[in-house]
Amino acid sequence: PPVEELNEFLLREPDSLLAERLRADWLRRMARELDWSGFLRVYADLREPDAELRCLQRNARLESGDLSVLDEVRARWLELADNHNACEPVFRTLALAGHIGSDELWWRVRRQVDSRSPSNARATLSWMPGADAPPLADFDRMMKSPAAWLDRLPVNFTASRAGRELALAALARVAREDVSSAYARFARIEERLGADERAYIHATLGHHGSLQGSPGAVRWFRAAGKVPMSAEQRAWRVRAELRVEDWRGVQAAIEGLAATEQTQPEWTYWLGRALAAQNRPADAAALYQRIAGQPSFYGILAGEELGSLFAAPVRNGNVTAEDVARAEADPGLRRALALYRLEMRTEGMREWNWSLRGRDEAFLVAAARLALRNEIYDRAINTAERTDPQANYDLRFLTPYRQLIEPQVRQQGLDMAWVYGLMRQESRFIAPARSGAGAQGLMQVMPATGKWVARKIGLTGYHPGMLTNPDTNVLLGTSYMRLILEDLDEHPVLASAGYNAGPGRARKWRDERPLEGAIYAETIPFDETRDYVKKVMANAVIYAAMLEAKPQSLKTRLGTISPRLAAEP
Repeated sequence: PPVEELNEFLLREPDSLLAERLRADWLRRMARELDWSGFLRVYADLREPDAELRCLQRNARLESGDLSVLDEVRARWLELADNHNACEPVFRTLALAGHIGSDELWWRVRRQVDSRSPSNARATLSWMPGADAPPLADFDRMMKSPAAWLDRLPVNFTASRAGRELALAALARVAREDVSSAYARFARIEERLGADERAYIHATLGHHGSLQGSPGAVRWFRAAGKVPMSAEQRAWRVRAELRVEDWRGVQAAIEGLAATEQTQPEWTYWLGRALAAQNRPADAAALYQRIAGQPSFYGILAGEELGSLFAAPVRNGNVTAEDVARAEADPGLRRALALYRLEMRTEGMREWNWSLRGRDEAFLVAAARLALRNEIYDRAINTAERTDPQANYDLRFLTPYRQLIEPQVRQQGLDMAWVYGLMRQESRFIAPARSGAGAQGLMQVMPATGKWVARKIGLTGYHPGMLTNPDTNVLLGTSYMRLILEDLDEHPVLASAGYNAGPGRARKWRDERPLEGAIYAETIPFDETRDYVKKVMANAVIYAAMLEAKPQSLKTRLGTISPRLAAEP
């Protein structure tokens, strides 16, 4: 449409979700057409730019002569190493103008090579001065067969920075797949590398060794010293020390985190545990106080360290008839409900979330109750979670479909609180939910899993379409929970990990010795599964406190994880 019509709509509906999406689409078009002045004019009104648009805004500023953007990007050079490709023009300008030195370029290459998108390193290499850069053909050969590259290193590979860096890159790529193999190859060339290069590889080995459960991970991290590490490497340095329960090491690793990282609940809790283990109870208690009372995994654990089991708050937000009327009359919420009625769930969710921005507490509680009344359970929960964390637990932890769930829970001999805790995390009680991987329904059962469980329990006539039926979905999901619980020591932590990532992985992630359940959960190598298990177990405690009307212990539920068997990997 003509620019006049676009501007007219934006003036008429400046704060609507459609206006925001229109601005985003228009900005991308202007970027393609290199209309940078127009881009900056429209971008000023954008409320929530994504990573691509933030990068394009930097390009627009640069093209418009605002050179201050170069200083901003240079200050965040490594932090932005994995940013959207739309950032590349500004990075390239910085590098080609000589504002970024070879050391900084090589550190960026290292971060990119040791990532899920190693091909991004190729662009960074192309910005290097000719004397410093390796031939791109060599880089391609190294990336194609890193182990073979290391096994065929020329005698004089250390003669140039490029030769050494390609060897480091190859070691990092091998370590991602097999840290023992990488270490064996590193040992052959270690003495020929500089101290900083050896420290970098030790950090890399420590990181991937932790992910792969290698007993050498702690030793490698300690050998890395104070070499610069990514946020992920710093976190895994803590987890490596935690896995061996070296509390002095845990303390040192947490104190080596960035200041903003140290305030995260997990590291606040574990630093408290480390100090308590070193006979510093007052310092530990001060840390626990910072997070205790929060309805989260570490908030609940911190409360227990202070002597309080978890009891669900019974207070609810005060909502007046006027607040209810405001929510019911809100144009954005009304549009969202209309979209839900048309089964346009994604569009409805976007409209609903957009309408909640900047709203007061009473409006949010009224909106959550409006969602519940319309059986849009996920919006009821998510909206309630924006309110006072010590209130509205009847909305935060709903128990819908109880007439379907309770009989299956009794028949399978399961814990109702655990089942609800897992289901809340899986689908937020959206019956037609479908994940990108194909899991379906209230309990997010994969079609192949459903087929296997149906055969196990003697359910005839199974077909994947049955997963959309809440009755069948709950039957198969709870049956699967029972089967993996029996297969995994009747331990809900292992079974929760197994439900998300597969029973085989849950077994493999055990240690050679008994392991505290909280340490097992924190050292799960898959980010998604680690977060999932912690949330499921915290949910289970909260549901138990509500269903049983008495305080609950998360530490008791987490228990101890038994060692893996000698015959297991």
